[in-house]
Amino acid sequence: MSLIKQLWIAIALVMTLAFGGSMVVSVLSARHYLEQQLQVKNIDNANALALSLSQLPKDPVMIELQVAAQFDAGHYSVIRITSPTGKTLVERVFSGALTGVPHWFIALTPINAAPGQALVQDGWNQYGTLTLESQEQYAYQSLWDGTLKLLLWFVLGGLVTGAVGTLLIRIITRPLGEVVAQAQAIAERRFLSIAEPRTPELSSVVRAMNSMVERLKAMFSEEAARLETLRQKVNLDALSGLSGRDHFLSQMRELVTGESFGAEGSLVMVRLTSLNTLNARLGHQRADALLKQLGRVLQDSCQDRLGQQAGRLKGGEFAVVYPTTASPGEAGADLHQRLTQNWLPDWVADVPDLFQVGAVPYHRDQDVGDLLSRADEALARAEAQGSNSCYAGEADSGSTARPAEQWRNLLTDAVAGGKLRLAFYRVVGSANQAAIHQEGVIRLQLDTAGALLPAGDFMPMAAHLNLTAPIDLQVVKLAIEYLRTTPGDIAINLSAETIVDFNFRRELALLLQANPDMCKRLLFEVPEYGVFKQFDAFRDLVHAVKPLGCRVGIEYFGQRFAEGDKLADLGLDYIKVHPSYVHGIANNPGNQEFLKGLCSVARNFGIVVIALGVESEADLPLLASLGFDGMTGPGVK
Repeated sequence: MSLIKQLWIAIALVMTLAFGGSMVVSVLSARHYLEQQLQVKNIDNANALALSLSQLPKDPVMIELQVAAQFDAGHYSVIRITSPTGKTLVERVFSGALTGVPHWFIALTPINAAPGQALVQDGWNQYGTLTLESQEQYAYQSLWDGTLKLLLWFVLGGLVTGAVGTLLIRIITRPLGEVVAQAQAIAERRFLSIAEPRTPELSSVVRAMNSMVERLKAMFSEEAARLETLRQKVNLDALSGLSGRDHFLSQMRELVTGESFGAEGSLVMVRLTSLNTLNARLGHQRADALLKQLGRVLQDSCQDRLGQQAGRLKGGEFAVVYPTTASPGEAGADLHQRLTQNWLPDWVADVPDLFQVGAVPYHRDQDVGDLLSRADEALARAEAQGSNSCYAGEADSGSTARPAEQWRNLLTDAVAGGKLRLAFYRVVGSANQAAIHQEGVIRLQLDTAGALLPAGDFMPMAAHLNLTAPIDLQVVKLAIEYLRTTPGDIAINLSAETIVDFNFRRELALLLQANPDMCKRLLFEVPEYGVFKQFDAFRDLVHAVKPLGCRVGIEYFGQRFAEGDKLADLGLDYIKVHPSYVHGIANNPGNQEFLKGLCSVARNFGIVVIALGVESEADLPLLASLGFDGMTGPGVK
């Protein structure tokens, strides 16, 4: 029961007791007063009437007329004259009933006023004794009216007291509501701090909870910093700051074989002329500075380019994958321009022949070894062209190459014409290999007989044309319809361009509110890149769908682990770790340690951790031992 209800009950009880006590005292006092007044009135009227009768001749008719006149003119219950021997000479009695006052009230508060008595003389002799009693109607009416007024004032007083008390309790307990909200947020893994209230009792509670939240955040930040240091040590080249060979090749394999991006892209390699020559001409310190600057330029080329990755393959060989640029000429020219403008001018005076750039196209499921061989050939051709040159191989003629306007019409028609489909991939638990949920991946059917295009073949163009929001909303509708006839849960991928669209978030909330039974079976996940690029929009998405019962997670988690402390107050339900950390996990002790620490931190915050891109069934026991709660990929049956 709420405090306000308890307050009203307490006020009602207190006012009832107060009214009862006041009524008893007031009624008894008023009754006593009225009895005294009636007694005085009876005595006065009896004396006056007796005096008047004493002066009259003692004719019975005259006496009776005088008594009748007095009885009819006043408000009397009884007027009686009895002889000295006790015989009733004259009597008038009021035979009407009392009105306007409840009988139960009359029974509870009887008025017993003493009658007035006086002697009626006949000269020097006693004619008789006059007894007179006034009516009690008006006394009871006055007593009843006073009781009603007292009740009214008590009711009004109780209502006013209750209203004021309610207002005061709401003011006093408003900080308590904030404390409850903070506790609920912590239970939902959202670690929020609130301002300390003025109430001393609540202030100490809030101070303790804020302290706990800060300790949890500090623990998360410290552990995240430790794991980020470990991640960089294991996966990054210490000098250039780029991905090391193994990690880069794992990333490239995911880009080439996965469906997150288009079926075609470009690989651009940069080869320094000779590290020995650089060390001889520049010395070790300046040569290291050259490599660090090169690493920054290559890393900068990946900023704001979705999925683009850079790495150091060995010694003086570096590579950048352009998953959204199918033209190697365009990709090679972009990187060559960056190098000649932002890096070469600082070193060309000392090393005129510094580098070559080779760019080659790739297509989905191409062998990575074959791709690297083709890139080596492109570098050889660039070297043949001269110093600091660039060579780009010919782009493959892809079946999905279409003008932008054609893509716009195609995607618009797909949303309106029901040409979007869902493909499902199982996500299983580590303990018993039972399905945790299914991941619903979008497909585009170009025609009734055509193959289904994976999301990577058309979603980049949809993002370019600002069409991701209607597509993703249609995907949610497809998932809801699927859930109506199929048990289990479905995870839906939302793009960064979609979550930033306010209209999408509003329409999504309306759609979910119209289907409340489906909310607990729907999971929404956003790629890590999109989460940190549109962090405020992602926060708004979380706050919009989680209260409805949906779960929210991050896909491809781990590339920007250093920024993970931003997630502490969101209440995430799960994360899906980037496949580049999972590939070859059996032969990578460093990543094993990193992932074990990641799973431990996530478990402390109640976050489910799922491994993406599991290649072999043999990796499942190892991943389970590292702390993963779920797995998905080609190795999951």
